[in-house]
Amino acid sequence: MGTQGTYSIAVLPGDGIGPEVTEQAVHVLQAIAQQYGHSFHFQYGLVGLAAIEAEGKAISDETLAVCQGSDAILFGAVGGAQPGAAVKPEEALFRLRKGLQFFANLRPVRPSPAMLDASSIKPEILQGVDLIVVRELTGGLYYGHLEPGVPGKPSEIRETPQGYEAIDTLLYTEAEIERIVRVAFDLARERRKKVTSVDKANVLSSSVLWRRVAERVSKDYPDVAFEHLLVDACAMHLIRRPASFDVIVTENLFGDILTDEASMLAGSMGMLPSASLGTRRTEHGIFGLYEPIHGSAPDIAGQNKANPIAAILTAAMLLRHSLGLKEEAATIEAAVEQCIQAGYRTEDLREEGKEILGTKEMGQRIAEKVVALAGSHTV
Repeated sequence: MGTQGTYSIAVLPGDGIGPEVTEQAVHVLQAIAQQYGHSFHFQYGLVGLAAIEAEGKAISDETLAVCQGSDAILFGAVGGAQPGAAVKPEEALFRLRKGLQFFANLRPVRPSPAMLDASSIKPEILQGVDLIVVRELTGGLYYGHLEPGVPGKPSEIRETPQGYEAIDTLLYTEAEIERIVRVAFDLARERRKKVTSVDKANVLSSSVLWRRVAERVSKDYPDVAFEHLLVDACAMHLIRRPASFDVIVTENLFGDILTDEASMLAGSMGMLPSASLGTRRTEHGIFGLYEPIHGSAPDIAGQNKANPIAAILTAAMLLRHSLGLKEEAATIEAAVEQCIQAGYRTEDLREEGKEILGTKEMGQRIAEKVVALAGSHTV
């Protein structure tokens, strides 16, 4: 059993299926607290469309302060506004990442052996896949907005005599590149000791600098194998030979696209968690924001169809990285795996001969399995 403790968790369910899957993640965390004698204090806040409608902002200063004062943040999903809306729900994530300095997004991809047939990729290609993508979160094209006192970073649509034109600015500093690459190498040392740095150095100046800095940092890790890969080649190899990857590190836009592609190795985006970590250490670990990667999926919201597994595995990452509760995290992961092996599936994982469960029912089965595992000390 881990050391008993009291922890504060900010919960931001958000939009679409966010509240449904987050509810199940909290349900599983409550089962962990009960079994291991911990006390989790959940503080709820609005983000995304819900916050825009109630507070006029994608995330309020008050909610941001609650997050800042917590040990970790459990996040659902945001999105669903019409293009061209004055305030975008995604601004909540950008503000959290920038304001709380979450610069490193970790997305592990390890398909369940019981679900290799659920992927559109051949099972033999998926054998042994266990990779993690480290995505830089606070630089690049997504942060080219015009800021007061910061010249030369336009991101806008403007009218010219010839018609409209649009511009975005891709900016990276040497320091931003170095810190994310070091995260990747430190992770690789705990895993299979291989880093693949992904860029577009044959076209982009930012990638030329990225490659130069990554090469320099790699010299500090002689025990870790290191390679460069162009992003188009990486996209191909993720499908062709995914088991060859250990830790992939890349910039913001490339990471956004590659991680969605990599999610299909696991059969569904509803299976994959993520952690966004920063520089601040808490009493127990690294302060972080934890979210499933699947987005708000408004088309199935409120129908008890959403897969809660990504949100539940996200809660396990929260326990491991921010609260230092590794045994409890492993209990959740084992509970999820055992439920999958038992043949339980949600709608997105429909398989012949498997039992299809709703969001709440799947969450309940996993919580029950957590209780059984923790009680038997078999983890």
